[in-house]
Amino acid sequence: MIQKIVDKKYNFITMFNPLTGSYVRTGILNEAGWDSGVDPFQASFPHLIDVGIMGHCIHGKTGLCLKAGIGCYQSGLTVYEPNMSVDDFLTIAEQCRDRVNQFALGGRGDPDQHEYFEEILRICRENEIVPNYTTSGFGMTKELAEISKQYCGAVAVSWYRNDYTLKVIEILLEAGVKTNIHYVLGNNSIDEAISRLERNEFPRGINGVIFLLHKPVGLGKAENVLSPHDPRVAEFFRQVDRGNRQFKVGLDSCCVPGVVNFCRNVIPEAIDTCEGGRFSCYISPEMIMTPCSFDQDLNYGVSLKENSIEEAWNSQIFERFRESLRKRCPDCAKRESCMGGCPLLQEIVLCKEINN
Repeated sequence: MIQKIVDKKYNFITMFNPLTGSYVRTGILNEAGWDSGVDPFQASFPHLIDVGIMGHCIHGKTGLCLKAGIGCYQSGLTVYEPNMSVDDFLTIAEQCRDRVNQFALGGRGDPDQHEYFEEILRICRENEIVPNYTTSGFGMTKELAEISKQYCGAVAVSWYRNDYTLKVIEILLEAGVKTNIHYVLGNNSIDEAISRLERNEFPRGINGVIFLLHKPVGLGKAENVLSPHDPRVAEFFRQVDRGNRQFKVGLDSCCVPGVVNFCRNVIPEAIDTCEGGRFSCYISPEMIMTPCSFDQDLNYGVSLKENSIEEAWNSQIFERFRESLRKRCPDCAKRESCMGGCPLLQEIVLCKEINN
């Protein structure tokens, strides 16, 4: 059944298909009720919430991330806090019923290793929310794959360049789970990304490969940040532009400035720039809500122990985050498509003008 949300405050409509994950948003409706063609800047309540159910990483001592050349942005190797309680998660889900389409489960470790993982998934579905999650797959079992098939919309496997990565993809596909690959794109991985896109060298049967821009947060190193002046960046987006693959290619919203500046075949309607504080947010295991999970210093954090999700969403703290997206690059002809990029980390914005 298609889920329809009418945003009366900002006068637009969204529709979400929980079976396929398709999401459509109208422009602001005019007085006659027709789509004006003007995109709404924000929603009156988030449509997707990244819920950090993991307070620590049980694989931390193995150093899986570092061995794969990926610096955990939530510092899972060095931070050990309790996982989110079921009671706290239930409080979040109940506030989001009929208002939020999807939860992206995450945190400082693999969500499928949470001690109450199946109960958390069941709570999502009982509140008509589609859960998705990303995993290294190191602790994946056939049983967990079957549970994921029963409750989840999709599962993403982090591309850790290891035999267990390929094995978990195989386990998920055999269980009939819609499976994506999450590939962190940085200086140390872009050559491989270009080569694999050019040769279509990703496992057959996956739904898609989602490229996530490396950020210098947590254990993420500044020297791994890509530069818009690097010719490899232009070549990467040329490969994205090429299409004609047996799998879909997606990009996180942090990559949108790169799409705007380097792609020629991607239509504007297919991209959406930073949704933080506009259509999505993050809730930490400690019940701190921020516009984006990369705000690890909690500069824009609001406690959900003292506020509701709606109160946090409408707070002055969240409004302060939105101001950058409203005001940056006012004279740029491409402003509506990228809004100046990331409000937190200007150095990751793939635009030659803003990085000069």
